[in-house]
Amino acid sequence: MTKNQKTEELRRILIVGSGGRENSIAWAISKNQSIEQIYVCPGNGGTTHFKKCVCLKPQSEDAKTIINECQRLEINLVIIGPEVPLAEGLANKMREEGLTVFGPGKDGAQLEASKEWAKELMIENNIPTAKYWSTGSKEEAIEILKRFNQPLVIKADGLAAGKGVTVCDTIEQSKEAIKDIFSGKFGSAGNKVILEEKIEGPEVSLFALCDGEKLIVLPPAQDHKRLLDGDNGPNTGGMGAYAPALLINEQDLKDLTDLVLIPTLKGLKKKKIEYIGVIYAGLMLTSSGPKVIEFNCRFGDPECQALMPLMGEEFASVLFACAKGNLENAPKLTFKSECSACIVAASKGYPEKPQKGDKIYINLESNSSLQVFHAGTTIDEFDNIITSGGRVLSIVAQGENFDKAFELAYSSFKGISYEGMHFRKDIGYQVRNI
Repeated sequence: MTKNQKTEELRRILIVGSGGRENSIAWAISKNQSIEQIYVCPGNGGTTHFKKCVCLKPQSEDAKTIINECQRLEINLVIIGPEVPLAEGLANKMREEGLTVFGPGKDGAQLEASKEWAKELMIENNIPTAKYWSTGSKEEAIEILKRFNQPLVIKADGLAAGKGVTVCDTIEQSKEAIKDIFSGKFGSAGNKVILEEKIEGPEVSLFALCDGEKLIVLPPAQDHKRLLDGDNGPNTGGMGAYAPALLINEQDLKDLTDLVLIPTLKGLKKKKIEYIGVIYAGLMLTSSGPKVIEFNCRFGDPECQALMPLMGEEFASVLFACAKGNLENAPKLTFKSECSACIVAASKGYPEKPQKGDKIYINLESNSSLQVFHAGTTIDEFDNIITSGGRVLSIVAQGENFDKAFELAYSSFKGISYEGMHFRKDIGYQVRNI
């Protein structure tokens, strides 16, 4: 690390991504008084609604173009939001050009990019997880299913935008899910399939900020993956979340850090991987103890939207310290004591065939206790906000308890409308009096 890097001030940040996660991160770090400008590449229809935030032009996913823009704009910190550019090695390319990046390299991103790789890491480091089988053959997968003779969870090995997992209730469903994956439904992500024993229990999401050596654990969150009320319908990228999750207390969080997060970081180090970024562990709290059901190499979406309003103003400085491998010198990260509720509004036809191109009417302003985070939105030539993706936006609210937070979030939907808008009415049912 050079002397200049040590004394570098955090003034200009670039966030890579276009979703609700990146929109919420931009909003959270804009509260840091020392930051002058936040660029989001490519951003979305809501990027410029927050102070200091602009979309980076040209809107290109080409690594060389982004790196050139970072150097031209003298960016102090790059935050890579989505899993795909991380898995493709964008962080590596940026670091090679001298940029300071929050986000793991291609080697560390295998935590999410290959479920088999993540499973092997867990087994090697005694991290509790469900039994599994891996195969690149449809015939072998069906033979494993036949041999086990119970419904299994069927997963595409690679990245499938949160939609490559089927939790099956019957053997026939498991067989159909196997056929879907090997038919090319998820492209190269389905070159290999993971068959996993079906375990039961509530789920909770843990997030740790890592600098390669140390980590800071954030408040736990809980996501709602299914499309429809009552946890019915297909899996989605996430229809809502809340934080902090009351399923675990402070001692539980410490125990899970020792059981899962620290061994994961140590396991990565044993593989000579300097992991800088977020370790996201999705856990299921089973009757026989907690088990990891998945790892992600970035903030969860929509959990990130629920978490960001709870972050103190020093959040950006902590990410900066992580990116420089210097977490021990970061300011103490504080968290608001409020409850935060996030509800996702999706397009008609999501997740299979989301309808796009509808005009969005928003009569709602973000403030300290209510936020509108954009995801699948864009601006047309008449300055209208238009739907451009499956998950369109999130309404996020905070309150002294979850009843008040969700009441504010749900009541605020009267200020938003577009054709075919769909959202679950029971997000947070675990902590609400409904």
